[in-house]
Amino acid sequence: MDGLSTPEILAKISDGLSDWRKMAQPLAARYRAADPVAGASFVAAVAQAAAAAGHDVPESRWGRSLIDVFLFSADAAGNRRVTAEDLELAGVISGLARAFGLTALPGEVTQVEFGLDTADDAAAGAFWAALLTGNAGRLVADSLFDPSNRVPSVWFQPTDAHPTPRQRWHPDLWLAPEVADERIAAALAAGGTLVDDSGAPSYTVLADPEGNKVCVCTPLGRE
Repeated sequence: MDGLSTPEILAKISDGLSDWRKMAQPLAARYRAADPVAGASFVAAVAQAAAAAGHDVPESRWGRSLIDVFLFSADAAGNRRVTAEDLELAGVISGLARAFGLTALPGEVTQVEFGLDTADDAAAGAFWAALLTGNAGRLVADSLFDPSNRVPSVWFQPTDAHPTPRQRWHPDLWLAPEVADERIAAALAAGGTLVDDSGAPSYTVLADPEGNKVCVCTPLGRE
């Protein structure tokens, strides 16, 4: 599986794939349908287009008038990357959305994954894989993915061993780049504090009023 770099993906988004945004692993798009029948027809057409292209059916979430679509490819080991084939299918899906009268909402796409600071990702990973998916062997490199996407992915961030208590868990909130600053400002206005913006716009660390940290992430500045 030939995964593309983040700059390559962002260039493709800028060059005709404006419905889509790059998240932690997948491409993501959100559409609003005028009525449930149009939404159902669109989801069915996406499945048919994916099958015709020899692609796995994209992860789709359909509720009320909104449809979220996530595109990625997985290799034999379970690593998730965006490929040229994913980008090609993204273009087809955008065309279907227009044909069914759907409205693209790229600024509303989100992905939440959880990061865990650990000095032993193999040991911690086996536990969380068994607990969240029922299979202790599901750790892929530094990440844990549920094949059916029932639960958020987990990535294990290397750290020195340290005594507890210390915050080890933190959520990573992936946003479309154009809305990240607005969301950060809203969180700060709601009582949060800025912990570290040295990695912005790739990631910005915030804390809630009790000091619990969260990273607001975008694909900008990443390889």
